[in-house]
Amino acid sequence: MENEVIKLVDIVRNFKVGTEIVRALRSISLSVNKNEFVALMGPSGSGKSTLMNILGCLDTPTSGSYTLNSNDVSQLNDNELAEIRNKEIGFVFQTFNLLPRSTALENVMLPLIYAGYNKSNRMIKAEDSLGKVNLLDRIQHKPNELSGGQRQRVAIARALVNKPSIILADEPTGNLDSKTSIEIMGLIEEIHKAGNTIIIVTHEESIARHAHRIIRLMDGEIESDEINNDVFIVSDYQSNSIVK
Repeated sequence: MENEVIKLVDIVRNFKVGTEIVRALRSISLSVNKNEFVALMGPSGSGKSTLMNILGCLDTPTSGSYTLNSNDVSQLNDNELAEIRNKEIGFVFQTFNLLPRSTALENVMLPLIYAGYNKSNRMIKAEDSLGKVNLLDRIQHKPNELSGGQRQRVAIARALVNKPSIILADEPTGNLDSKTSIEIMGLIEEIHKAGNTIIIVTHEESIARHAHRIIRLMDGEIESDEINNDVFIVSDYQSNSIVK
């Protein structure tokens, strides 16, 4: 399909633990189209973290095929996976994963170093990305000088800076209070409206309700894959700053 960003066919992931084989994923097949907003849910042990690692090219399946933006990434080596990750995927983590001694601007510039941009272009692109999350007044601040919500905005700006095929957010509000969580979800909604494909991994129903499609995992299999007809929209979050 022309609009297909992700296509998984019969993905299996087994782990060897001592003499036992743990079947973390059992024949997962799904596709995600451009500009979809998908929530991936499941209890501990359901396989959602393993699936996220495969979607994010942090791990490879035992068997099955994974096509990301027309690239078959199932059998790539570590260096090739790192290149695909940097080019195609923007990560947002629960713990922000920012470099503590670097400024917001330097943190956002980091993926551009690996992508080969020169310093002046890195600065221009990083400032543009920070502008999209309303943080231009904090670009010289280090993470310990920022609130939790501001740190997550920096992480989102870093995820956006390379214009990736997908944004993969792993429990992005897990370390935030409820008010800040709503603000961050409002920002993610705006990013989705600007044309980005979003996959959010969460165990919270309230967060999953922001997505337009909810995939639930249980025991390494897809239990359900449904359109969310009751999408929660952060109507009181106003931002005209998110652009393509």
